[in-house]
Parts: sequence; C-alpha cells; structure tokens
Amino acid sequence: MNEQRGLLTGFNVLDLTHYVSGPYASLLMASQGANVIKIERPVVGDYSRHLGPYPDGIKDIEKSGLFLYLNTSKKSITVNLKHEAGREIFKRLIKWSDVLIENFAPRVMPSLQFSYENLLSINPKLVMTSISNFGQSGPYRNYSAREINLYAIGGLMYITGESDREPLQMGARLSQYGAGQNAFVATLSALWHRENSGEGQYVDVAISEYIATILENALSMYSYTGASLFRSGNRGYGRAAWGPYKAKDGYVGVIAGPDSKWEAMVDLMKLPELADPRFADRSGRTIHADEIDNLIKPWLIKHKKREIFEKAQGLGLAFAYVATPQDILEWEHLEEREFFVKVAHPVAGEFKYSSGPYKIAGFPWQLNPAPTLGQHNHAILCELLGYSTEDLLRLKDQKVV
Repeated sequence: MNEQRGLLTGFNVLDLTHYVSGPYASLLMASQGANVIKIERPVVGDYSRHLGPYPDGIKDIEKSGLFLYLNTSKKSITVNLKHEAGREIFKRLIKWSDVLIENFAPRVMPSLQFSYENLLSINPKLVMTSISNFGQSGPYRNYSAREINLYAIGGLMYITGESDREPLQMGARLSQYGAGQNAFVATLSALWHRENSGEGQYVDVAISEYIATILENALSMYSYTGASLFRSGNRGYGRAAWGPYKAKDGYVGVIAGPDSKWEAMVDLMKLPELADPRFADRSGRTIHADEIDNLIKPWLIKHKKREIFEKAQGLGLAFAYVATPQDILEWEHLEEREFFVKVAHPVAGEFKYSSGPYKIAGFPWQLNPAPTLGQHNHAILCELLGYSTEDLLRLKDQKVV
C-alpha cells in the first residue's frame, strides 16, 4: 500500500491502539514502510484526537498535534468492535495481518473474544503485541494508571527532585514513548522469530517495567549494597559546578568533570580563584560546592547560553544548554542531519515533524500525512476486504463504521 520502500515494506500491521505508547510503536513501523491500518472508534476516533495541541487553540479532531505526529503514514478506518459486523471486519483484517498491536487494559481483548489464542485460530502466524500499564499477568494487571502513577510506582520519581523536597514527576510522557520503543523492538524480534520458525508470537509489554529499567544503577545499588540512591536535584550527587545554571538568555548545563578537566574550567572563565588547590578534585569541590557556585554564577549570568556551550565544548568540557522548543526547531545541527521533515496535512496544514530515532543509509523515514478519521474506509473495506459499496453504506447506517 506504500509506494516508497522501507526496511519493513511488505509487513502488514493492524493498529488497535490509542493515546501514545501503542501509536508510537506502530508509527515507528509505518515510517519504515510497513502497511499500517489503524482502527478507530466511529465518530470519536483515537483519544489523542481530543488532546491537542490545536492551531489557534480551537479544538478539531483532525488538527490535534499529538494525533498528527503519532499517526503519520498510517491508514484510518472506523470500526465498532462491539457490533458483530464490526468484529467480522476485524477478523478478516487479522487474516491479512502480520502484526496486531493493541494497548487496551488486559481485560478488553478477551471480553471481545479476541484473546491471542482465539486469534491464532484465524491466523497461526500472527504476532500480537499488547501494551498495558502493568502487563498481562500479576495482581496489578487491571489497575489504572496515569503518568504520575507510573513514575511513582516504577521508582523514577523516588530519585527525581531535591533531597529535602517531595519527589518530582518528569515533565514529558517519557514512560509512554519508552514503552512504545520497547514494543517496537519486541515486535521486530518476534517477527524475526516467525520468519525463522514460522510460528506466531505474543508480546507482553508493561509500561511500569520500562520505567523500572531506566533507574540508572538504583536497583543494582540496593540489590548489591542495601543502599539507596537519593534525590540530588541539580547538583549531581553533591558535586559542584554540575547541573543547570542561569545564563544571560536562559540556562546552561555545566559539567565540570572529570578531575582532569578542571583546568579547562579555569581557562573557560578566566577566574584564577578557581585554580585553588582545594577545588582540584571531586571531593574538594563537593566540600566547597557553595563557594565554587558563588564564583562561577556571576560569570555565567554575563554570557549567553550558546556562547558558553560553544566555548566550553572547544575546551573539551561536556557543557550543554537548556534548549527551548524554538531552539530545537531552529538548530542547524538537526537541519544538516535532515532530522525534521515538513508534512502537509489536508486539514491541519503544514508542520515540521521529527523524522525518527535513528538513521539507516538508503531507507529514509517515510512521513506521510496522518489520516483523517475513517479516511480509508472505502479503500480498506471495499478494495482490500471485498465489501461492496452497498455493504459499506449499510454498515454506516448500522453505525458499524
């Protein structure tokens, strides 16, 4: 169905996902050439259509920035899976599919008679990937969760924030995108297994388990020593000249390490006071952290973040700066790498989209406009599955599509 060829050209994916984690997994497949058919609820569509952001702040389910990004290069059909005729459409699409991705609560698919065991009787080579908050098994399998719950119960919140303040939630939907990446990789692994064995496979991805895997060395530290990582805020476990500091036009990320780079810090700021032997090693800088901060802050506030970043990098210091969305979109480095792609949507208009999390020579990311709700009903139901135009009209009248 896609004219361009990609690494996944020829694979058929049935996308029964909503919100972020599932759509991101199928987006990564669609953008590499897989034929992805997204099933949405009639009239309402994917939940993310109702979240925005919207141009000019005016709600329109065809203009949600979140939906448009997560569903580029996919086809959309509307199917009511609670209707017997809708379930028949789904079964016929299962025969067509190499992969089914869904991120309902674990109870939903079995309640529709679409457990993996049931679907295998329709397509024995099917790879089915399920994404849920806590996985398909265990006492928490049916528990509800939002981002704040997942950060909390996954342990990431425990190590995020200032030591004398309450734990903090991350600002982005990190758990959703991370679980989507896990689902993408796991699905490809299952497809590889199927190509070698001829057997289908069921993939169970828990969002909470993704969070638990990115706790730095918190789990291994506690397991090995019984000690816990603590919230250290912006000072990097007590280290001086380490973390975000105010610059003239924003914030700059200062990384004054390892010890061999401290002379470069002195050279960067031209402050002879920083050459004090007390500051020469990490332990000394930790003891005198407040004194060091009082020395470097006046210099930092006089200089712009990009200027500090460029000069520091030139001296081998791993500085950064806190980039705004505008900084990211206008960053010449990403422009040169062709990271952003302009995509023109027939309703929402033209916007920049990130192309993908990696590059492979000869197979650029394919970013076509996200579909309008039910845009491909006729193409999928009539041309692919063999329904007649009269059948489609009847299904519309019955509110099946």
